[in-house]
Amino acid sequence: MAVFTAVSLDDLTHWIEQFPLGKAIAIKGIASGIENSNFFITTERGEFVLTIFENLTFEQLPFYLQLMRHLAERGVLVPAPVANAQGELVVPLHGKPAAIVSKLDGTSQMQPQPLHCAAVGAMVAQMHLAARDFPLSQPNLRGLDWWTETTPKVLPFLSSDNAALLRAEMAFQHAFATGEAYARLARGPVHADLFRNNVMFDGDRLTGFFDFYFAGCDTWLFDLAVTVNDWCIVPETGVLDAARVRAMLDAYHAVRPFTADEAASWHAMLRAAALRFWLSRLYDFYLPREAEMLTPHDPSHFERILRERIATPAPGLFA
Repeated sequence: MAVFTAVSLDDLTHWIEQFPLGKAIAIKGIASGIENSNFFITTERGEFVLTIFENLTFEQLPFYLQLMRHLAERGVLVPAPVANAQGELVVPLHGKPAAIVSKLDGTSQMQPQPLHCAAVGAMVAQMHLAARDFPLSQPNLRGLDWWTETTPKVLPFLSSDNAALLRAEMAFQHAFATGEAYARLARGPVHADLFRNNVMFDGDRLTGFFDFYFAGCDTWLFDLAVTVNDWCIVPETGVLDAARVRAMLDAYHAVRPFTADEAASWHAMLRAAALRFWLSRLYDFYLPREAEMLTPHDPSHFERILRERIATPAPGLFA
């Protein structure tokens, strides 16, 4: 992702000696994303991904890395964290927490078809079920509390029309989150950021999900809504593509059937997922942090999606 903390091959050479990966051969910064400093590294044992965490703390990180290990042990296709000689998954580098995980094969599928969406939907359901017995718990740090905290920070930058939209949607989401149906929704650890660039395919074969560093405990339906809002849309308009939506929902439902409360909450949850990323993009755009290779995402993309979700009924969870 964006590089906030530079790491040279010389830096890596000595630091990596604590891991069972052999000598460091090469390192290259990863330009996409805006949260952490990420690098592809090559060692005598293969290719890996090094992440230096710019916001998450040493205390928070075990949740993410242990979750990835838990899922991998249960057959979910995710990167495997690499422990050092002391069994630690998180170790300091340049005074910040850092971790190494295996590199997935394949490339991101940026023009998904229904078969890709079906593969993702089935794996999301498998991931949710596999994490049911995960012993650690941490809230979604970009959930409703964060939306409430962030809204007044970005409102001064918005047009009167967009400010009215944000205030109205926050009121809607607060009311939705206090409802009885919402309280009954199934929940547990979720990825919460499963965009197309966080999934790998080798041809039409799904090879894995990665970048779990927005994961937290939330409703499974929210996780699916985030995914649908990226995988199943016409990017220029935000309109949902019915064939891709149906493929993803049916594949998920075949693994983990939806409930009546989830069906009743689906439209509101699609709006919640759009709001979450509109807010985060507004924050990153108007209140950016300095970083090498940092290009904030355009907030208007999720503004369009949110307006479209409010205006147009979504395809139902059940065919």
